[in-house]
Amino acid sequence: MKVKKFVAWDYVVFAALFLVCASIGVFFAVKERKKKTSKEFLVGGKQMTCGPIAFSLTTSFMSAVTVLGTPSEVYRYGASFVLFFLSYALVIIFTAELFLPVFYRSGITSTYEYLELRFNKIVRLAATLIYILQTMISLHFANHLVFFGFTVTGFDLWGSVVATGMVCTFYCTLGGLKAVVWTDAFQMIVMVVGFVTVLIRGTTLNGGSTKVWEVAYEGSRLNIFDFDVDPLRRHTFWTIVIGGTFTWLGIYGVNQSTIQRCISCKSEKHAKLALYLNLLGLWTVLVCAVFCGLVMYSHYKSCDPWTADFISAPDQLMPYFVMDIFSSMPGVPGLFVACAFSGTLSTVAASINALATVTFEDLVKKCFPSLSEKISTWISKGLCILYGVLCTSMAVAASLLGGVVQASLSIHGMCGGPMLGLFTLGIVFPCANWKGAIGGLLTGITLAFWAGTGSFIYPAPPTKSIPLQLSTLNCTLANSTEALRPLLLSPLRRPWLADTWYSLSYLYFSAIGCLVCAIAGLLISFITGSSKGQDIPPVLIKPVCNLFCFWSERLKVFLWCGVQHDNLEVKRRAAFSPGVSGLRSSLTSHKERAPHFLALLLTVCRETTLPHLSGIS
Repeated sequence: MKVKKFVAWDYVVFAALFLVCASIGVFFAVKERKKKTSKEFLVGGKQMTCGPIAFSLTTSFMSAVTVLGTPSEVYRYGASFVLFFLSYALVIIFTAELFLPVFYRSGITSTYEYLELRFNKIVRLAATLIYILQTMISLHFANHLVFFGFTVTGFDLWGSVVATGMVCTFYCTLGGLKAVVWTDAFQMIVMVVGFVTVLIRGTTLNGGSTKVWEVAYEGSRLNIFDFDVDPLRRHTFWTIVIGGTFTWLGIYGVNQSTIQRCISCKSEKHAKLALYLNLLGLWTVLVCAVFCGLVMYSHYKSCDPWTADFISAPDQLMPYFVMDIFSSMPGVPGLFVACAFSGTLSTVAASINALATVTFEDLVKKCFPSLSEKISTWISKGLCILYGVLCTSMAVAASLLGGVVQASLSIHGMCGGPMLGLFTLGIVFPCANWKGAIGGLLTGITLAFWAGTGSFIYPAPPTKSIPLQLSTLNCTLANSTEALRPLLLSPLRRPWLADTWYSLSYLYFSAIGCLVCAIAGLLISFITGSSKGQDIPPVLIKPVCNLFCFWSERLKVFLWCGVQHDNLEVKRRAAFSPGVSGLRSSLTSHKERAPHFLALLLTVCRETTLPHLSGIS
């Protein structure tokens, strides 16, 4: 089955996307030319509103992995992917109510500044280096997916790699965060329009939505709720809801790219509203991607292009489908390519901006603290160019690899999970010290990478992740044995761990890293001597215990571990001086008042009805 390739109109539509994105960068470069501070460049002067930030967040994280990968997953494994609907909701709630308030009120620019305020410079540096490595690897996979997927359209691979890198670097360097955010908002519109166009055309060609639904049901694509608790199963209700929440919370809740845009809002209220509006965007794109997968299955129910060897990898299913159904409509395939590239452009641009911010705030400023604003701005722009070149180079290397949807989320889980555990230690547990933080981080990363690397070397047995039935009944196969290709055989010799530890669902890698980091961090902290709560500025701790002991003020004070959450003077100090310098002065004043507060705390504890506190002296 041979499909048509790109024609002139497709290239025109695609080029128009790049032209608009570059124009937005030029616009903000001219508009903001008199505002030359590094803060204006990196976080938009903290004057952004919730609307464009919400669009930007959605576009950045609904990248090519969603546009191309999710329909392919639904086509092969069924619509259980829609359960990420619940995962996204939990992720946004935790991010908005637990992590964001602490980061926003701390007055930081880089999330890793928090780690120095809460622990020390060593923890901050370790987390910064891990984030840079994680982001570069993630871009490596995300870029591959879109470039490799569109080779079936006849789209020029090397031209797209270079063009994407150049355009992203151009508008990031010229316009800073504002250009990134407003370009993302435009790209969000392009992404949704592309999806809707494919859905309308595909549904019409396959007899309407009722017929598509019937075919999907007959092909077992609508068996969504699988409550099997086996952690080795690739996708079940529990792996997606629990494992998916941990994975995406590591991407969203503590990721510099997310938090940087949230703290660029003019108020904490706008930042929270941006996250909740973003949830609607995530749901919209997810539903579109899942229904595209069902429509694609209805179209190819009796002639699977992958099994029939018309394409070389499942990642190419969606582009192949688009070229097939729009073969008589020049220009429309170019719209869908623009849709997929919108996700890629947004992801790359947001990552370039976040990497430049982290490198400048956590590395450059630490080495050269007395840089002028003009020099700081030029260094920030230079870092954007540097990371733009590196991202383009990574994309060139990525174009030589195979399918990567699962690999992309695995990498996020292996790195993001321990980072999530590290920030959770700092924000939720006042007793955690810097030794526990660094020890927990290293332990969590070690175990997560052990499980993840083992799963790449020894894939799970086919019984744990068999694709649903795919037919080639109406295809003319080049080789009749090709129909057996999906039934991969396991290696003859596999270690014992290969069928247990290494066969865990890839969505659990983040949960392993997070929980191990938190548990190990607490144990090490208790062994080496817990932190003194009265030495920790309350703005750095979220008193989640208040939810579970709201009936007792005395118990709440006890569970605060000495952190002065009820000290109005400290709260006023944090409100009027929320930045790093304000927190450091607050920390000094805490130490000066510690003896007085400790005496007050002991008095309260003596009066409590808890018997084990009656002997405190």
